[in-house]
Amino acid sequence: MKSQKKYEPTFSFEFFPPRTPEAVGKLQMTQERLAKLQPSFFSVTFGAGGSTRDRTMETVLDIRDKTGIEGVPHVSCIGSMAEDIKAILQSYLDNDIRHLVALRGDLPSGTSGMGPFRYANELVEFIRKETGDAFHIEVACYPEFHPQAATAKADLANFKRKVDAGANSAITQYFYNPDAYFRFVNECEKMGMDIPIVPGVMPIINCTQLVRFSEACGAEIPRWILKRLRDFGDDRLSIRKFGTDVTTNLCAALLEGGAPGLHIYTMNQADAAEEIWDNLKLSEKMNLATSA
Repeated sequence: MKSQKKYEPTFSFEFFPPRTPEAVGKLQMTQERLAKLQPSFFSVTFGAGGSTRDRTMETVLDIRDKTGIEGVPHVSCIGSMAEDIKAILQSYLDNDIRHLVALRGDLPSGTSGMGPFRYANELVEFIRKETGDAFHIEVACYPEFHPQAATAKADLANFKRKVDAGANSAITQYFYNPDAYFRFVNECEKMGMDIPIVPGVMPIINCTQLVRFSEACGAEIPRWILKRLRDFGDDRLSIRKFGTDVTTNLCAALLEGGAPGLHIYTMNQADAAEEIWDNLKLSEKMNLATSA
């Protein structure tokens, strides 16, 4: 973890583009509440094959205009043509957006062609070729390894290709075992990778939803956590309280171990993220760091 302790911590939140006017209003309320915490940035996801391209841009600009917090768009490449990606990059440059999350992404349903980009490292290489150092590029990584990776070694090699292609920093898939993160970072250090690797954190507020997401992305829910969640049945209040305690303890262990910040997947909701933030006393610690 030596490589991570030298970086200034960054704290960020992730949203997805709203689909309806009602959802737009709810997200604006969420971003206004979380903006009071003064995070480093808000990231905004990008639908499969660029399906939310316009809404991603609209959300990023709305965040910046209404909160003053940097909005960071995701860009996924699979199923997209080079000219489409080039146009997206230019639109961000035109709007003075200089921070991206570059991902492979998923093919939209009903399509079969992958396009010229197969992997995220190819997207990073393309961004660097077209725009030089105009963007700070975040990439994804997987402490418990990508579900489609043949082996752990192969997944680490995939991540290194993204770093070598020009990634500036990384955000992990969520996990609930801090040792998975610490071991992953140590393996990255052995391979000569030296960029900030910020843990992604998923608050636990809904058992069924969490299980569905975890099965899709390969994140492991420890057996003891899953058993406790299922014991609560439909008692959402107990699930929320237990989940907040578990996630707070996870975050505390990560920060104490040297993680360079946290990236919280909000699901466009503020309550759980605020509770975790308050439990960790992050505002107080950030103020102390600023005044030191």
